[in-house]
Amino acid sequence: MSAVTTSPSSPEPPPGGPALSVDVVLPCLDEAAALPWVLRRIPPGWRAIVVDNGSTDGSGRVAREFGATVVRETRRGFGAACHAGLTAATAEFVCFCDCDASLDPADAVPFVDVIRAGGADLVLGRRRPRGRGAWPPHARAGNTALTLLLRRRTGLRLRDLGPLRAARRADLLALGIADRRSGYPLEMVVRAADAGWRITEHDVPYTPRTGASKVTGTWRGTWHAVRDMSRVLQEQPGREGVTP
Repeated sequence: MSAVTTSPSSPEPPPGGPALSVDVVLPCLDEAAALPWVLRRIPPGWRAIVVDNGSTDGSGRVAREFGATVVRETRRGFGAACHAGLTAATAEFVCFCDCDASLDPADAVPFVDVIRAGGADLVLGRRRPRGRGAWPPHARAGNTALTLLLRRRTGLRLRDLGPLRAARRADLLALGIADRRSGYPLEMVVRAADAGWRITEHDVPYTPRTGASKVTGTWRGTWHAVRDMSRVLQEQPGREGVTP
């Protein structure tokens, strides 16, 4: 079960006041070194929701010190952390972003603008590597293979399944995303495509992350991620979602 604790300095709306327009979900596992940079980049008026997925380096404390809302998700898994953040969100729009300093959450501002204006339902960030080692060859190869499989499954001609993305909160919840491991981001796209969503992608800078990656930093981690995502692609359209 997830428990939510909120820093007194978090930008919560006053009682009876307007709700925050955008929540940024940041799945987190031992990212204390990267969090200050990431949280300083949260756009004004947006709320950061850091989902602590079992950190032992004080990530939750750092997040609270920088004014983030902290959600504790004890069930390990990238998807579990993402979904805990989604269910904790209250804003009309929700963005997802890694909190390892490889992506700038401020780059999601035009994503929300496009959705708000009615130009798309889901916007994904196409990662454009900046700097040596930003996107290891094995991770890029895995991503390419998955986008090709996704094209066969849905007809979508995406070039990346990057973690920086935005959509409306209520619409995301209605998708019934069931995966709680590495397949969560891909299942979001598959279910959105099956539901007839308009899905677009925008280029975003992708820089070397702070610290060691738990997934794409190794061949083993990448293989596990590709395996989880491949299972998602084997599901048939219209499959009933599983709500934990």
